[in-house]
Amino acid sequence: MCRRRQQMSEHRRSNVEPAPHVATLVADSDVLIAGLFSAKRKNHSDLMDDLAEEISNLGGRVVRRFVQRRGISGGKKGQAPGGRANMDQPYSARTLMSTGKVREIAEACTETQATAVVFFNDLTDRQRTVLTEILGCPALSRSDLQRSLDHPSAR
Repeated sequence: MCRRRQQMSEHRRSNVEPAPHVATLVADSDVLIAGLFSAKRKNHSDLMDDLAEEISNLGGRVVRRFVQRRGISGGKKGQAPGGRANMDQPYSARTLMSTGKVREIAEACTETQATAVVFFNDLTDRQRTVLTEILGCPALSRSDLQRSLDHPSAR
């Protein structure tokens, strides 16, 4: 990713403010967690466990987990270089994860009647809006939880 594009992406993420009621959404609720990880990252399971623990500390119950790995497969037919070159990139600027994975999470939201989906990854405003619409419940990021804990007056 070019340096300017990376700076713009970081700026957008830093300006995304969590909903003031994040802790309330998670407390005493069924929550799904999801994460997009590079194939290089070997400890993704531990990171998801940490996220689940944060939600438990807020009084929430993690009812399902979803992990999407990026960069595992080789090149697509007729295209090179494949997943390896894109390992650190989201599948979609619009939804972070692939369409199939988002559909799978949306089905689980309906089945479990989850109150929210907490993503390990930071979400842009656009991703948060689109995912909330598709999933039928608020899409939050781990950063939102951490900001909520740092600013208890937002609860």
